[in-house]
Amino acid sequence: MQKYVINGGKPLHGEIEISGAKNAAVAILPAALLVEGVCRIENVPQISDVTLILRIIEELGANVRFLNKNTVEIDSTHISGFRVPDELSRKLRASYYMIGALLGRFGHAIVSMPGGCDLGSRPIDLHIKSFEALGASVDVVSGYVHAHAPEQGLHGSTIYMDQASVGATMNTMLAAVCSEGRTSIENAAKEPHIVDLANFLNSMGADIRGAGTDVIRIRGVERLHGGTYSIIPDQIEAGTYMAAVTAAGGDVLIKNVIPKHLDCITAKLVEMGARVEEIGDAVRISRSGPLKRVNIKTMPYPGFPTDMQPQISACLCLADGTSVVNEGIWENRYRYVGEFRRMGAQIQVDGKIAVIEGVNKLMGASLRACDLRAGAAMVIAGLAAKGKTEITRIFYIERGYEDLVEKLRGVGADIRLEEDDVEEYQRDADVG
Repeated sequence: MQKYVINGGKPLHGEIEISGAKNAAVAILPAALLVEGVCRIENVPQISDVTLILRIIEELGANVRFLNKNTVEIDSTHISGFRVPDELSRKLRASYYMIGALLGRFGHAIVSMPGGCDLGSRPIDLHIKSFEALGASVDVVSGYVHAHAPEQGLHGSTIYMDQASVGATMNTMLAAVCSEGRTSIENAAKEPHIVDLANFLNSMGADIRGAGTDVIRIRGVERLHGGTYSIIPDQIEAGTYMAAVTAAGGDVLIKNVIPKHLDCITAKLVEMGARVEEIGDAVRISRSGPLKRVNIKTMPYPGFPTDMQPQISACLCLADGTSVVNEGIWENRYRYVGEFRRMGAQIQVDGKIAVIEGVNKLMGASLRACDLRAGAAMVIAGLAAKGKTEITRIFYIERGYEDLVEKLRGVGADIRLEEDDVEEYQRDADVG
């Protein structure tokens, strides 16, 4: 029931602290269901997807309590349920990690098909194939995934991923970690949050090797024990603020990052004319000169991430010359283009290719966020535009960014929250 109001055209100066990684948190929190004991998880981002995951975990019978804003304690010792409440699981994509976690813990899982942002079809056939290779029987009935292990439990297997799927790789790890024998995941995805999930599980007693490479090997253990773990910084949040400085200009120190995870993003921003300096666990980004055209193709890690494509496109709207963006992951990533055109952007889309002709300036406009990263890109465009920009349906943006308004205000942005029209918001929420 709120919207962002941005008065753009102001360069950004100061410091921003990056929160824990959303894409790691939404898998690590379900992984706590595998632990017969107390998990203390630090650097948990305060975002709506995390709130939903924790509500699901509580509904399943775990004891959840926050020790401070970003540290949560989860005790899954006495949980017994294996059916995830439909009204919660349908609201986020990451609900499918509950299948792997519950199947690994109890041998049973009933979870509705995942929700979240509409980026195109999200089949979970690779997940199902992996579960079946571990010995489970899986059926999809009336929109629910029913997974059941045989009476003797799951067993290790060699699993080849037809494509390097992040979700399927992580879900297979969750299901296999307590299975009998050895599991090998070949053509595994290599994103930083996959390594983070493996590190979390290993700190709780698992035996996982090779995360971050093409082949992950898992030796099943009898049980996992409690412990303490800190989630890695969010690569995409850091990249988003780097793109904001590139678009709006200024000089900002972005703290609590792993610079290596940002290499693919940094390279393109430098090519566009930004200056990036690594300082320990921080990067300093500045931009004062004109933006240059670049070409982008999204690819699995360590390639350029699809989750940064809309944000980089916001920058390219203001670059000299013609840029070409090739979206190699999701077919619906360009839904934001119509909103950018309202601001004066010149973008043509043909299938997975977008051709962006840079303009001298963007003008503020009334925009509607259509998914998480598109919404973040609209914020970037609003910061760089002349005049006032209003962004509604910000519930999408709040899925993945903690304290976005406060962080941007802290570096000089003129952005604030205002009440939105309740009736319009409800209509959008129903279809979102």
